[in-house]
Amino acid sequence: MGSILSVNSSKTVTSKVLEVTQIESCKRQRLSCEGNARLIPSLPDEISIQILARIPRICYLKMKLVSRAWKAAIVSTELFNVRKELGTTEEWLYLLTKVEDDKFLWYALDPLSRRWQRLPIMPGVSFEDEPGKGIWNVVGSSVKIADTVRGWFVKKGQQAPLPFHGSAVGAIDGCLYVLGGLSKASAVRCVWQYNPVLNAWSEMSPMSTGRAFCKTGILNKKLYAVGGVTRGRGGLISLQSAEVFDPHTGVWSEIPSMPFSKAQVLPTAFLADLLKPIATGMTSYRGKLFVAQSLYCWPFFVDVGGEVYDPEMNLWCEMPAGMGDGWPVKQAGTKLSVTVEDELYALEPSSSLDSARIKVYDYRTDTWKFLVGDVPICDFSNSESSYLLAGLLGELHVIAKDGNNNIRVMQVDVQNHLDSSSSSQSFSFNDSFHQKAESGAESETPLWRVIATRSARSADLVSCQTIDL
Repeated sequence: MGSILSVNSSKTVTSKVLEVTQIESCKRQRLSCEGNARLIPSLPDEISIQILARIPRICYLKMKLVSRAWKAAIVSTELFNVRKELGTTEEWLYLLTKVEDDKFLWYALDPLSRRWQRLPIMPGVSFEDEPGKGIWNVVGSSVKIADTVRGWFVKKGQQAPLPFHGSAVGAIDGCLYVLGGLSKASAVRCVWQYNPVLNAWSEMSPMSTGRAFCKTGILNKKLYAVGGVTRGRGGLISLQSAEVFDPHTGVWSEIPSMPFSKAQVLPTAFLADLLKPIATGMTSYRGKLFVAQSLYCWPFFVDVGGEVYDPEMNLWCEMPAGMGDGWPVKQAGTKLSVTVEDELYALEPSSSLDSARIKVYDYRTDTWKFLVGDVPICDFSNSESSYLLAGLLGELHVIAKDGNNNIRVMQVDVQNHLDSSSSSQSFSFNDSFHQKAESGAESETPLWRVIATRSARSADLVSCQTIDL
């Protein structure tokens, strides 16, 4: 009997000890979580970061709500450095649209999940530029440059163009940048940065010159702003100046101004005063900046080729004649192009109002060549931008609206659709590109396919960029 009671007593004591131990263990785990000691209990943070780095970025917005520790980890540079090391970075498309009341909205597209994410609203900028001029706001860009440049010829006392527009957009070092713009016909210097890691906007160092409708390009991990317009004594005047931004130092530096050599050789002083030189397009290609130029006199634009900036020589030279002549015009005063996998592409409207054709440039022969097939581009004559071009995941993409006012992101198969009818022309690609074209000559793969759509209603397309994080 005594031995039995002794055993029962021992079991009771043991069970109580185990219960207390479990309670203390739970308390320690709870205190550990409350103290944010570990991202995932029982795992070192180094392992937890490795796990988080493998999760699709589209999930990060909700994952920030798990705890303060998770939020801190997800917005840390360490996490995105690990993603680079693991090769799990994802390239997204960032699209700027303009909706009612001249409001500007950014959207990000994850092309793999085909899900859209709305970005925070761009903040307004309030400042006083000159005594007596009042407080102005900078919102964004989108008005056709032709309508603004027409202001050069509008007499004093007539109504000025819309008050907020003309900002330029670029993407570098994993962030979006919105540069300058017009505010009550005055060009501003302000620069805003959107950081996808923080999902927030912040103001950066201003440009050295206030400019609107400038052209932007990325070269050697630096952001270039070239040309544009600013306000002079007699109204808006075109700019020949250019500057470059280093995201690592946060400093803007001036580079030599564009010579606009074609504008310097006009036969009479009257024409020189009448025709305004303006940069209408720019692209980074083969380690240089290629800037398309025009001479403008309302309501006409006269293409005059362009100029090329060499960062190593820090000099401008004339653009190859064939490149300037064949560079298609998107709309009056704008030439659009994109470089994908070291090839330069542009889009040119076809004879049909609801389609366009892709052109590719060959630097060896200084010629452009059409690719097979039409890309469906609906005719939006009143739209400020009927289409945009982007290089996403190593492929050419066209962003346009369909007949139902939905935004379509179309991937264009340029590799397998070279125009056989143009084979007699003097045109050559590099060997790898040419081999791919020949191997796909008999393919029946369609030229384009829709990878994502979004209801746009009355929204207008403004600009787009891609970021890989």
